[in-house]
Amino acid sequence: MSVSPSSAAELPAAADIALAYHARTRHSLKRYAAGPETLDWDAQPNPFRDFAGSPRTALPLTSDRLATSFAEACNGTAPVQPLTIDSVALLLELSFGLSAWKEFGPDRWALRCNPSSGNLHPTEAYVIAEHVSGLGDGLHHYVSRVHVLEQRCRRAMASTNEPRLWLGLSSIHWREAWKYGERAFRYCQLDLGHAIGAVSYAAAALGWTARVVDGLDGSRLAALMGLDRASDFAGVEAEDADVLLAITPRDAAAGAPPPLPSAAAIDDDWTGQANRLDRHPLYRWPVIAEVSAATRGGGRDAAAAPPPHPPRASPSPARAAELILGRRSAQRFDAKFTMALAAFHQLLDALLPRAAPPWEAWPFTPRLHPLLFVHRVEGLTPGLYALPRSGEAQSDLRRALRAEFDWQRVARAPDRLPLFQLLPTDSRGVIRTASCHQAIAGDSCFAVAMLAEFAPLIRETPWRYRQLHWEAGLIGQVLYLEAEAAGLRGTGIGCFFDESVHEMLGVAGTDHQTLYHFTVGRPLADDRITTLPAYPGRTRNESGALP
Repeated sequence: MSVSPSSAAELPAAADIALAYHARTRHSLKRYAAGPETLDWDAQPNPFRDFAGSPRTALPLTSDRLATSFAEACNGTAPVQPLTIDSVALLLELSFGLSAWKEFGPDRWALRCNPSSGNLHPTEAYVIAEHVSGLGDGLHHYVSRVHVLEQRCRRAMASTNEPRLWLGLSSIHWREAWKYGERAFRYCQLDLGHAIGAVSYAAAALGWTARVVDGLDGSRLAALMGLDRASDFAGVEAEDADVLLAITPRDAAAGAPPPLPSAAAIDDDWTGQANRLDRHPLYRWPVIAEVSAATRGGGRDAAAAPPPHPPRASPSPARAAELILGRRSAQRFDAKFTMALAAFHQLLDALLPRAAPPWEAWPFTPRLHPLLFVHRVEGLTPGLYALPRSGEAQSDLRRALRAEFDWQRVARAPDRLPLFQLLPTDSRGVIRTASCHQAIAGDSCFAVAMLAEFAPLIRETPWRYRQLHWEAGLIGQVLYLEAEAAGLRGTGIGCFFDESVHEMLGVAGTDHQTLYHFTVGRPLADDRITTLPAYPGRTRNESGALP
């Protein structure tokens, strides 16, 4: 990872801040990380940001018309759609749009295509468009609640007429901190990883590629997204500029990557004032601002890219839009259900990096490796398993984990799948306890602890602290959609007792850390909850204006 000389002197202090934050926000059996002592759900922050005074463009809802299968999206063979406002609307609908409303008694809440810790949704999406038919050049903010784009900045573009598109993603940390306190910065970064995955799958369904733009300076990204305009955010919750994704039609992706969007110009026309989300915040968590500042920026991965894994075998033929819009987080699992071995192998195979969606979006060496607590998988002995996602990781994990682990290659696994049995055991109770006593960790068919290569990477480049969480969220997004494709369901778990998990695995020191848990199983529905349309009064094949 390369670092500019001017910032090199600041790195040790910044890395120390990031590592200290992570240590400070570990949960343990003796205490949870600092958080609010009480929650008033009637005073929850507004889950939707908008900009008063910005002109709005109503977007069509057309996902019902998209015939692309999930297999075509995963294999990169979907028909290529033109870059127009209608296709951009579909990209946003399938990545950040609402998928449904839920009601239980007097409570009503929205579900979105991109999952979020606690359904709090700190991630905001911005569109940067150049010569996209039907869409004004410049910067737009997406409002998922009503499926519209707000034009924040009109910008004169270069003379070329080639259409170009980028998505910028930001975080509003207070949305998570309101509920989770100091640990919220972690959850915001996990959500960004899910969002990157959501964009990659949605783009692939349109015959496009989505790629993280690496090496982009944080201050330039903030300027491109208008997040450095203090007057537009006066008295309201700030947004952190996190990542830029270049969106390219697949038939053009083989050429040189598109240049970065045009920089701000003196004749830019800015409009809009950000709304306030929480008028009466009860707590402040200054450590979040500290770790955010310490890990801001970006970098390039100097490590050699791993050899790509072979193409996946037989992804689901189901319609991609149907799977994406149908994704849900399971609240309870059938504790007696056993999943098929072939489905288990399919899920794990999808986690291996390859030159196909969603991994083509990720220009970085894999640094997270799933440790699997298998409870009920057909033909597989219950116990602890490991899936090293790079060739070097196997020997690294052997050194990092308990010396007595077996490391037996699973004979029934496909040759392409580096799956190892570490310990045959009934792990339902220990992983339930380690996952903050959540029953879903033990009632699932299997649970995952994502172990990251950690402190040495962060000491070299503090921005890696964010990036490692993004990779964890991206793995989670793959598990979500692959579980849906298998007729099952997943749930991400951000609450776990860090040190208990490390002790269980034999992890000492900070060279490795577990960053995210996930579970997969057969869900049990709660019939008391009512499901309502995402956009009442509109059908998902409608192209007209909002009512």
